[in-house]
Amino acid sequence: MKQKPIYGVMAEFETPEQVLEAARRTRDAGYRSIDAFSPIPVEGLAEAVGFDWTALPIFVFLGGLFGGCTGFGMCWYANVISFPLNVGGKPYNSWPMWIPITFELTILGASLTAVLGMLALNGLPTPYHPTFNVPRFAMASTDRFFLCIKAKDKKFDLAQAKAFLEGLHPHGVYEIED
Repeated sequence: MKQKPIYGVMAEFETPEQVLEAARRTRDAGYRSIDAFSPIPVEGLAEAVGFDWTALPIFVFLGGLFGGCTGFGMCWYANVISFPLNVGGKPYNSWPMWIPITFELTILGASLTAVLGMLALNGLPTPYHPTFNVPRFAMASTDRFFLCIKAKDKKFDLAQAKAFLEGLHPHGVYEIED
């Protein structure tokens, strides 16, 4: 009989304070590839699992910069290169009238980059995730809190990780098959 690969070990907690303390103790124990699941926002949980920084603001800035440059460039090309008209003695490169278009395309570029970047960085859409193999995980959307130590962690050993999570006094500890 072939053994299925292990995605990780998950512990179930009843309160947000318990999962927050468990996440802090797990990070202090040296585990780095951990994840927490909660039905409500828990202040400090993201920092406790090691989610400190994201590249999304840089992507949004670059998307806005690209959108603004595109808007200005389209106006400049249309008025200076493609179809130059001398209206009222104004120069062809009369940039003040292009500010609304440049502004709107800056906002459009930044907002589209924010949405698509958030989806990409979160790995969405994810139609399948190994945590759904644990039957009790369905409670993560109602009233339970879960902490997972992933098998890709350098320190991960199935027996040790399971014993460590059991030492945190959870409601239950479950192996997650990949």
